[in-house]
Amino acid sequence: MTKNALITGLTSGIGLETANALAGKGFVVTGLIRDVEKGRNLQRTGKLAENIALIDCDLASLKSVEKTVQEVKKNFSNIDVLINNAGGIFTKRSITDDGFERTFAVNHLGHFALTIGLLDILKNCRARVINVSSEAHKYGKLNFEDLNAERKYSAMKVYGDGKLCNIYFTQELHRRFYSSGLSAFALHPGVVRTNFFSPFKGPLAWLIKLFSFLMINSKKGAQTSVYLATEANFEHQSGQYFKNKKIARISSVAQDKEAASRLWEVSTNILKKHDFKFSTNGN
Repeated sequence: MTKNALITGLTSGIGLETANALAGKGFVVTGLIRDVEKGRNLQRTGKLAENIALIDCDLASLKSVEKTVQEVKKNFSNIDVLINNAGGIFTKRSITDDGFERTFAVNHLGHFALTIGLLDILKNCRARVINVSSEAHKYGKLNFEDLNAERKYSAMKVYGDGKLCNIYFTQELHRRFYSSGLSAFALHPGVVRTNFFSPFKGPLAWLIKLFSFLMINSKKGAQTSVYLATEANFEHQSGQYFKNKKIARISSVAQDKEAASRLWEVSTNILKKHDFKFSTNGN
């Protein structure tokens, strides 16, 4: 039986490599991306497999995510893998149209909304949800009174918070829905040589360039995502954080079950306030 895989952020880096690898393994892959025309250009130039479908999805906009959810529900009766791969780091603080700090919105809230919006299908299909986190989560510690980073903004700090959110989200998906058949995994792809670091300027950009020889390429960076999506009989490893295709240690802060549960409740309440339609089972 053909398997369906949905992935965000496939127009560059590890997302592009992950999508092509899964398509090569027989998955029907659909990219949920902000710039569909960019995706089509990649297909025209042979960088992205032509048989990968593309759906518009701006993770910084809850309205866009909700529209994507409805389109996916209309076109898919089964989803086997959802890879929440997209992410971003922003050197300057900015606020989305929904009123959220952009790093929090793109790295966590948009993916949370997407996953919860599709939760009924994901559970019914016993799907795998794969959240691309990072070792940067070790820099994170959520301040629930200042999730918009209004008091103090540091690009690396809020990025670390976002990657910590990915791990908390994975843990809560496992805790709440593993018994219903859904499995969830978080991962660190490695320090990958992509355009991810392009926003940085000045001395930091020079240092990144200087040590770029230590970074891995995108194909290697995609290996753990592909592994988690394809490894047979792997559901019992649900809830874990992986690095180099093996379970890895997380920070002590990332082990805070109370914070993980609180993030879930805060995120759910945000969706409710914005009239985002999702299953009551996602509460």
